[in-house]
Amino acid sequence: MTRFVPPHPPRRPMPAPSWRGFFGERARTAVYGWSQHAFETDHIHRRILGYRVHVPLTPDAVQRVLLDNAANYAKPDIVKGLLGPIIGQGLLTADGELWREQRRIVAASFSPAAVEAQRATFVRAATMAMDRWRDGERRDMAAEATRTTMTVIALALFGGDPRLTSDVAMGHIAAAIEGFSEARLLALLRLPQIPVTGKGRAGQRGQVYLRRTLAEVVDDRWEGRIGGDFLSGLIAALRARFPPEQAKRLAVDNAATFYLAGHETTANALAWTLFLLAAQPHLQEELATEAQAAMAGSPEEAVAERVPRLRLMLQESLRLYPPVPRFDRQAIGPDRFGDHDIERGDIVSIWPWLIHRHRKLWDDPDAFRIDRFAAKNGRHRFQYLPFGGGPRTCVGAQFATSEALTLLARWLVGWRFIEAGHDVRAAGMVTLRPAEGLPLRLERR
Repeated sequence: MTRFVPPHPPRRPMPAPSWRGFFGERARTAVYGWSQHAFETDHIHRRILGYRVHVPLTPDAVQRVLLDNAANYAKPDIVKGLLGPIIGQGLLTADGELWREQRRIVAASFSPAAVEAQRATFVRAATMAMDRWRDGERRDMAAEATRTTMTVIALALFGGDPRLTSDVAMGHIAAAIEGFSEARLLALLRLPQIPVTGKGRAGQRGQVYLRRTLAEVVDDRWEGRIGGDFLSGLIAALRARFPPEQAKRLAVDNAATFYLAGHETTANALAWTLFLLAAQPHLQEELATEAQAAMAGSPEEAVAERVPRLRLMLQESLRLYPPVPRFDRQAIGPDRFGDHDIERGDIVSIWPWLIHRHRKLWDDPDAFRIDRFAAKNGRHRFQYLPFGGGPRTCVGAQFATSEALTLLARWLVGWRFIEAGHDVRAAGMVTLRPAEGLPLRLERR
């Protein structure tokens, strides 16, 4: 197979000054501006606006933070301040016993049996998407991926509540996520969260809309007007363990967490995989043939277990374009890994974007290789982190993987995805998405 290197931001030989990260593209795109040095060194240590920041780039150091001494590393105060207006103290931002209690509550809803029960939902959402498509049209498949994964989450967790799949909701979600760029800068500068740009104001309106809408969704289930879905069960479990006021607040926090995190990351994984498929037509045809064979004479809902090559494709896509390119921890007390001392209050930033493309960890790391994950080949478990690692590994990882494989298989059997002359580049500060969408031409098979 011809070597294929998908696009990534340009790299200078050596690091630029930290202050450059607050201007231009570096202030809008998390993965922009890294030097070649960052993909070759073992550790980066910087002081940024008074924060001591460590970026460990060896799997052993990452394991130290996420597993071996995980109790010493909490969600940073600055992250809680940024995400708090949307997801409060839900599973993503909580620490300690509050996190453990919420994790126990939701874990059963993402067990293998629970994921199995949702496969028909994945098929239904895939079909709903294809019903919108027309042969020969040019369509933004990043937006389609977002709409489809929103539909999955609404059907699977919120009983198909139409308030969560409307065009208005989609617009506010996009605005809220885009608004994090400005909010991050204000937080680092220790300034009040008063947006100063149109994007920032739209982001704040999006946050308010989502919290208000999700509070209404929770209230309907709290009062018994709607029941029988994941959210209803979550509310019942929270009411049994927490005082009523706290339980209701946590219900809204977790509704927001699962609604946003549950669709956004999977949507980005789908978009990047479709981009890589469109860029490699021969591979796309091979995987479409595999998907067709997987569906022949068997229940379509189980297709995710019968497309091994497509699974390899998704794994390599998640390596090259991890939906969450970074996540941070803050040291509660002193620690040390390698030659580096960590002080109380230091930020430790884990970068899948850097680790997944590191020269010491991967052979030809910027190149796409579908067979890269066909065998483990001694790979360290903390050098591949699309769903995080350690106790806080994403609780919905299996759900998201099965969802993505089912959607991709269904779409590949019915359609070809063809490049439409759009230059694709990465964007986003919180999640990694194709800048300005992913226009592709659709051709019915």
